[in-house]
Amino acid sequence: MGIFLNPDNTNFKKSINSKIYVDKTEMIRLTNEIINTEQQYVCISRPRRFGKSMAANMLVAYYSRGCDSRELFKNYKIADDVSFEQHLNKYNVIHINMTEFVKQGDIQETINYLNHILLHELKHENTDVDCFDWNNLVLVLKTIFSEKGIPFIFIIDEWDCVFREHKNDTESQRGYLNFLRNLLKNQSYVALAYMTGILPIKKYGEHSALNMFTEICMTYAEPFSEYTGFTESEVTELCNLYGKNYDEMKRWYDGYDMDGIAIYNPKSVVESLTRGKFQNFWTMTETYKALQDYIVLNFDGLQNTIIRLLAGERHKVDISNFANDMVTFQSADDVLTLLIHLGYLTYDLETKEVFIPNYEINEQFASTIRNMDWSEVTQLLKRSDDLLKATLQCDAETVADLIEQCHQDNTSILSYNDENSLSCVISLAYYSARKDYFMIRELPTGKGYADIVFLPRKNRNVPALVIELKWNQNADTAIQQIKQKQYTESLTDYSGNILLVGINYDKKEKRHTCLIEEVQK
Repeated sequence: MGIFLNPDNTNFKKSINSKIYVDKTEMIRLTNEIINTEQQYVCISRPRRFGKSMAANMLVAYYSRGCDSRELFKNYKIADDVSFEQHLNKYNVIHINMTEFVKQGDIQETINYLNHILLHELKHENTDVDCFDWNNLVLVLKTIFSEKGIPFIFIIDEWDCVFREHKNDTESQRGYLNFLRNLLKNQSYVALAYMTGILPIKKYGEHSALNMFTEICMTYAEPFSEYTGFTESEVTELCNLYGKNYDEMKRWYDGYDMDGIAIYNPKSVVESLTRGKFQNFWTMTETYKALQDYIVLNFDGLQNTIIRLLAGERHKVDISNFANDMVTFQSADDVLTLLIHLGYLTYDLETKEVFIPNYEINEQFASTIRNMDWSEVTQLLKRSDDLLKATLQCDAETVADLIEQCHQDNTSILSYNDENSLSCVISLAYYSARKDYFMIRELPTGKGYADIVFLPRKNRNVPALVIELKWNQNADTAIQQIKQKQYTESLTDYSGNILLVGINYDKKEKRHTCLIEEVQK
């Protein structure tokens, strides 16, 4: 048993001994299936604090010959799998967390130092092996495997920190990739190579030094999708156990679309349950500047796109040209793709669209914009409280006037072309309503789609809002459509007061009108 070679199961014990532990051991079944196959190389990339290290420690505890983990796993899901006994603690495991090695110094020195440490432990644990050159890491691994017949499993956590800490050092990045390629690619002693990081593997030219890896990332995570974070069933169980409001948990931390599976941010869910509040937890692990540095880049009208995303819209993105680093940007799509991998956006694989996943991230975008020189949007967000207050007071004239001001302030960013543009401005104008409401865009009603619906959150003493928008018609027509198509009847789980809000924009006169009626459902 060593530090890096065949470590024990101490780190995974800490995970399962924690106040909250969600059983993700079935993931081991997937890695068992690919051991000693052409698919034995897998790179798992997901945002910070999404459980990457926990999963790596779990694999170490299961595969390492440096410990006996049968008792540790016996009460968890993997123990019922047919492959459990076959691979349990049967391999030489080399576990490396690259953040322990990558400093601000020379990358080649880091690689040399890592080589020396691994060679030291390999020699110490294999004194009975006769190796021609104990200074050649690959030769040593080949010799040990040849003489003892026990393959190696490499678990490399935070493999991409070189690219994050040395963003512009292309030569060192290439050297690091070549080191990993020589260590892992086509080597008979490798039974499994499992890497974790935030970024997918860096691309250079037409080929990648590590093109043997299967990429599991935030744009396509099959078959590991459900292990990216917490699933709905897992969060539901936790909310029942801790007596927490599931709807609020969903609003704050759900929204990551992993190949059709809804995934919750595990860091924020755990913090919310253990600390008893719903607030920004994951976003507090990084400064707002980390997001600002990317959205300030205005490729192809990126800032306009960010504002529309903040309003609740989706945006189609081409992720295919992303260079898998944090500096090579040729288009808005490249920046948006990076934000997917960083966890600030989520990606719908079917529609090829991105959107902001949940309230916590939405607040981070709004906070970042307030700290940037986007004065028009900042003013709009500040005015949002006044607009909501006027709406709840059924002051239609003030509502129309405030929306008019919102439009005028943002014509440089959001010009009116159609009803969709109007809808975007209205969604932004009512931004502050999201504290007390669920906002639903285009709610299906059976007889059409209600443009915007605000449903009160639990224990909020406010009426529901059904907003219908019209373009070059009139506000009364909007109200009549709500009634005729019975939009309020679609609010099946709500009973209480409802405000019907009809808003029209007259393009010829360039003015808004509004009508508000109160009804009881």
